[in-house]
Amino acid sequence: MACDLQTLPGQSISERAEEIKRKAAAIDAMVARGAIKVKVGPQGAIVFTGLSEQDRGRISDACIYRRLMATGSALARAKIAQAEQIAGHSVNKQVVAQGWHSHDSGATWSSHKH
Repeated sequence: MACDLQTLPGQSISERAEEIKRKAAAIDAMVARGAIKVKVGPQGAIVFTGLSEQDRGRISDACIYRRLMATGSALARAKIAQAEQIAGHSVNKQVVAQGWHSHDSGATWSSHKH
């Protein structure tokens, strides 16, 4: 994953992978208990709001989504499904892969591609 390459100076790829696993498990728990909200954008992108930069650990919303869908708890996946219901459509994996995201909790969306 691209998030695996967001290493700190002196951090190996395997150390980064372990860091991502730890951060993702913590994020999973926060989503499950409602401390982090999930929002699906009009184009099918996803954003996790209420997540501090320290909690995020240089992990993008796309990587968080992929990790939760692959290894997350049933409750965290249910919160994503609930956000999809509220939005009226599912997360679009192609849109997520193209880099659509939000920096302002879902008020605006961009891929930074012009």
